[in-house]
Amino acid sequence: MIVAGAARCSGANEVTNYLLFGLFAVTLLGIAKYHKYALAIAVSGLLLVLGTRLGLTNFDLVHHLHDEWRTLLNLAGLLLGFALLANNFERSHVPQKLTEILPAGRAGAFVLLVLVALISTVLDNIAAAMIGGAAAITLFQRRVHIGYIAAIVAASNAGGAGSVIGDTTTTMMWIEGAHPLWVVEAAIGAAVAVAFSGWFASGQQHSMQPLVKEGFEKKHLDFGQLVIVVMIVTGAIVANFTIEFPAAGVWAAILLGSLLRKTDWKVLPGAATGTLFLLSLVMSASMMPVEELPKATEWTTFGLGVVSAFFDNIPLTKLAIEQNSYDWGFLAYCVGYGGSMLWFGSSAGVAMTGLFPGAKSAKEWLFGGWHVAVGYVLGFLTMLLILGWHPHPLKPGEAESGNAESTTESPR
Repeated sequence: MIVAGAARCSGANEVTNYLLFGLFAVTLLGIAKYHKYALAIAVSGLLLVLGTRLGLTNFDLVHHLHDEWRTLLNLAGLLLGFALLANNFERSHVPQKLTEILPAGRAGAFVLLVLVALISTVLDNIAAAMIGGAAAITLFQRRVHIGYIAAIVAASNAGGAGSVIGDTTTTMMWIEGAHPLWVVEAAIGAAVAVAFSGWFASGQQHSMQPLVKEGFEKKHLDFGQLVIVVMIVTGAIVANFTIEFPAAGVWAAILLGSLLRKTDWKVLPGAATGTLFLLSLVMSASMMPVEELPKATEWTTFGLGVVSAFFDNIPLTKLAIEQNSYDWGFLAYCVGYGGSMLWFGSSAGVAMTGLFPGAKSAKEWLFGGWHVAVGYVLGFLTMLLILGWHPHPLKPGEAESGNAESTTESPR
């Protein structure tokens, strides 16, 4: 009788789990098909998932919020703060100056993507994407191809994947003991992906709207605005290192900068829509009954990158860290770059659609940005060919959970 009761309980839990995943899948499909109502669908999906969790499982919402509040607050602060950063960057007239520096034609569009990737290695990928987007608005007179928008997001995520301060996921690995050089290996895949995607994206953009180098009103750099941009960047880095909360540094710099130049607060309502949308998806993803990942292999890691385009990469990275048997350079590349394949697959993508609302179409993003997905595959295969798969625990002497046999691989 006890066994039968346990079996019924297990069966009920399994049905509930399928229901939760089904609700999340329907939410994502709704967003992909009816992108004009993305926010309403995301919030509705969150409420349905939360209601199911509270009604059918022993879910402790207070405890869950205690675990997640820091991530959610930090993400909200960065998305809103970097929207203001992009505005300050545009008002500094640096984008106009880029017209004098960047080469003409397709090459200029390609070089901008490379610059975005490089910026992302020392700055959060959201900020790098927003800076690239703000520059593109000026350089291409607001006529930006959706494939190029996808490439900007991909470049920012690729650059961040190779740096422990470039992405939330790599910072998480670093905090848990990953050596920065392990993560730097992701730069190999990132370079291949950006080169491939950037080549085709720059061609798309040049065909639609070439880089404009003439006809701009001559404006001097607004060093006050530029100082604020530097302050925000510095604040993010310092707060990330000292208190592991970069949003605090961003907003401290914004408030200080408002004493130097008037802040354009009108930017925030539009950014708030994207922020609430992403937080709803992140919260829904965090309540999915994913207790563990499949055995860590190179192909599992590849799959996690694909899943990252639909499922928030922060909880995936948390589970991978707990499993503690990955090649961390591969994981950084896959979960960092993989989300670029859909506009709602990464925080950088959601932030960019605040600048380009017309990019909120999963179908057009996939078709226009096909090169992002192909670049992901090529970057992964290049890493596998050059580096090979070498899993190891995050901390020396720490046993790997779930994959003891992989300890035979020695760390590079």
